[in-house]
Amino acid sequence: MLLQLQNGEPFATGATNYDYRPATNRENTPRIIVSIIIENIQTLAFVDTGGVYAICSPNIANGLGLNPGDGISTTPIRWRGERYKGFLHPLPMTILAEDGVSHQIEPTFFIPQLAVGQTWDEDLPCVLGMYLCLERLRFAVDPSTDTFYFGELS
Repeated sequence: MLLQLQNGEPFATGATNYDYRPATNRENTPRIIVSIIIENIQTLAFVDTGGVYAICSPNIANGLGLNPGDGISTTPIRWRGERYKGFLHPLPMTILAEDGVSHQIEPTFFIPQLAVGQTWDEDLPCVLGMYLCLERLRFAVDPSTDTFYFGELS
């Protein structure tokens, strides 16, 4: 059952089960991990309400043929103890619904550009940060059923 506001209007028009587990095999802290599609690539992402941006892994960015010259320059970010240069790129992203309808937004993703010697965890999912991403939709989490609810802001 999808969530409703007090006046009966839908709060969420879609819902999906999420995995509650560490983002990689080398971590201990569980994350809320959902299935998404970025342009035409289906992948996983974890919810990070403290995150500044959505972050798209370099492998997916390469698969999408993203060119740094087409993006917006930005200051480097510190991520997992490393300083990464990169660029911002708005990309259509769909959160896949198991109940109701999937929802598309266009977050601005930070695309890391790896310097010589830098690595990126290949099994690290994308990140759905609050700024310029999650703030563009309604969402709620029900930890008793591992359900992530989402819908359009009205």
